Formats: sequence, C-alpha cells, structure tokens
Amino acid sequence: LPMPHRLLPFLAYCLFPPLVIADFSMFDIAPIIKEIAIFAVPMFLGITCHEVAHGYVAYLLGDPTAKNAGRLTLNPIKHLDPVGTLVFILTRRIGWAKPVPVDPRYFQNPRRDMVLVSVAGPVTNFILAALFYGLYLGLLAFGPSFSQSMQHSLLVPLVNIAGAGTLVNIVLGVFNLLPLPPLDGSKILAGFLPRHLAYQYLQIERYGFIILILLAMTGVFGKFLNAVVGPVYSMLF
Repeated sequence: LPMPHRLLPFLAYCLFPPLVIADFSMFDIAPIIKEIAIFAVPMFLGITCHEVAHGYVAYLLGDPTAKNAGRLTLNPIKHLDPVGTLVFILTRRIGWAKPVPVDPRYFQNPRRDMVLVSVAGPVTNFILAALFYGLYLGLLAFGPSFSQSMQHSLLVPLVNIAGAGTLVNIVLGVFNLLPLPPLDGSKILAGFLPRHLAYQYLQIERYGFIILILLAMTGVFGKFLNAVVGPVYSMLF
C-alpha cells in the first residue's frame, strides 16, 4: 500500500483499536462519509467555541494574547489542529483544536483567573449541548408539519445533526474536565492546590499526550465516557 494508506490504519489502531477493521477491502465508505457529514458541524463548532471561550474570558480578565493572535474568531480554520482533525476523521466522535494562547502574567489574580479561563471552555460545550438539544426537541415537535419529502431531505438530517451536537458537546465538556494535564480539568484542580503541589502536578503536562494515548489504547477513556455520558445521553433521548 502507498505510505498514507499504511499510516491511517496504524494511527487508528494506536488511538482507538476497537474501531480498526482488519480488512479494508470490506470497508463501506458511504456510512463513514454520512457519519462525518453529521458530526462535522457539531464537532468543529464545539471545539471552536471552546477555544474562543478560553480566549475571550482571558481577554475580559486583561490578557490580550489570544486577541492579538487573531484567535477570538469563530472561523474554524484559525483553530483547527491537523492531528486533532485526523483523529476526528478516524473516530467521528473526538477531536481537538489548537490551544488558545493565554499569558497569566496579565491577570490580577493568576490562580483564580486561570481557573475561570479553564472553566469557560467546558461550560461553553455544555451550553452548546443544551442548545442542540433544544433544537432537537423543536425539530421533532414541528416534524409532522413537514411534507414527507421534506422530512427525508431536510428534517431527518437536521435531527441527526442536532442529536450529534448534543452528544459531541457533552463528551467534549466531560472529557476536558478530566484532571489530566494539559486538559482544562488539570488547570482547575491546580488552582485549588497549594502552590508547590500545583507546580509539581502541572509538570505532568510534558507527558500528558503520551498518557492520553495510552488511556485511549487501553480503552479507559471509552469506559469512563460511556459510564458518565451514556446515562445522561440515554435519559435525554
């Protein structure tokens, strides 16, 4: 196989081994394209608003770094991370954006303000989840008024996107609250630890990506997200 086709199965196996299909000749590409089309808008909107929320709260607290870098924009191209986008294409569930730059030296109370900046991202995802869920309920309520052809061509895709938006943003919010550097939850926790413990704790960040990959490979993340998000999602739908 050409090199890119060798690389994709390898990355898929490293990140989410249960999703790997051994025989790629049996791959039906149509469902994958359909799933990506349904999840793309909620995912890119979720990660974009997540990062903008970090930057905007930092700006309100006196840090212009994100604004000066042109990151206070809802244009997803400014926020896309190549690896995070690839992971989304492979999994159709999880992805990430480039972190918005924040400089705590601008803050009057760095520890408190970093907690506020870190909380802003997950809170934004939960708000988006609520909005998507409201859209989902609204579409179902008005569904009978649509003609049958409109239901198939417009209503069903919009209902699927609204449902995907609810799920994706709940997952993004919960995932980012995990207390593992460099996720937002670690910065929130560090704000409540004594300074010397917070400093030592945040040193784990240099190994954070490796730890994330290992947890993904062992299925720990999947089990955790299913345990936390699954009941909430089932209750809503």
